[in-house]
Amino acid sequence: MGKLLRPNREVGIAGYGAYVPMYRIKAEEIERVWEVSDPPIQEKSVPGLDEDAITIGIEAARNALKRAQIDPKLIRAVWFGTESKPYAVKPSGTVVAAAIGATPDVNAADFEFACKAGTEAIQAAIGFVGSGMADYAMAIGADTSQGRPGDHLEFTASAGGAAYILAPKSSETVAYFEASYSYVTDTPDFWRRQHEHYPRHGNRFTGEPAYFHQILSAAKTLMEELNYSPGDFDYAVFHQPNVKFPLTVAEILGIPREKVLPGLLSGIIGNTYSGATLVGVSAVLDIAKPGDRILWVSFGSGAGSDAFSLVVQDAIEEKRDLAPRTMDYVNRKKYLDYALYAKHRGKYIM
Repeated sequence: MGKLLRPNREVGIAGYGAYVPMYRIKAEEIERVWEVSDPPIQEKSVPGLDEDAITIGIEAARNALKRAQIDPKLIRAVWFGTESKPYAVKPSGTVVAAAIGATPDVNAADFEFACKAGTEAIQAAIGFVGSGMADYAMAIGADTSQGRPGDHLEFTASAGGAAYILAPKSSETVAYFEASYSYVTDTPDFWRRQHEHYPRHGNRFTGEPAYFHQILSAAKTLMEELNYSPGDFDYAVFHQPNVKFPLTVAEILGIPREKVLPGLLSGIIGNTYSGATLVGVSAVLDIAKPGDRILWVSFGSGAGSDAFSLVVQDAIEEKRDLAPRTMDYVNRKKYLDYALYAKHRGKYIM
């Protein structure tokens, strides 16, 4: 038995959609307040006062429905991946399902695995549809991530998300999954205990033992099992806590920068955590041509990675403009100073 995860029937993406809040704060503004040098990004997104992970998920889900062009009642699962749930005890998936008109004949649940909660939901949706239990399942990754004031994470922790409606592969799907693979270890690189508002990170674990080990292991195994080389992929999207890490992964794997840059958005919207790779892939689908192959590798602290090989289909040409493109949201900006940013994020600095 091979290492790859493959369903009984081929699964594709019927519709996808992203959402990024319009508010931004420049890294130089955070740098000015905290006198921290060498910021890892240029600027990041900030949720509005009336936005949270659920509202972001709803906007993304509605965009996915516009492209899928299906009755929401046909969706039999709404799975929501996030690490910034508005409620400690109350599912976010039920709120999204109700907002898009998918209730009551639907399975709803929230997924958690740090920044790869969204791709965990994708994996589950592939299995749900691929087994024949359902013809449509929705997977969402969205976050309004947290960073302690003055901490290095405050430069990157941002807001955004994307939603994908999975269906049996057909002429109506915009892309299909060739295979996927998950790689997981117990690595204490980043965590937040219950009742703690901000996460903590074990610095010596965050790079080589966590991010790089998981992503490289997942990517290499997927390619080896498929008998592919980096040259077989037209685009690559890696989890993007910053700009440097995914570009380093690409260099190690032998993937040219130009294949990574279209989906590398963290430099201008920050790290959207569970939404990071999902938003990146949505940006690539907005410009990809039929036949293009996308390498998609997420990462979640704790730690693990999900890797996918995704092939773009003809239907992308007619469906991509049925909803706003990802860069439409990225380019829509309103800048905040640090005081307004702190108000938006509910930061109380003692």
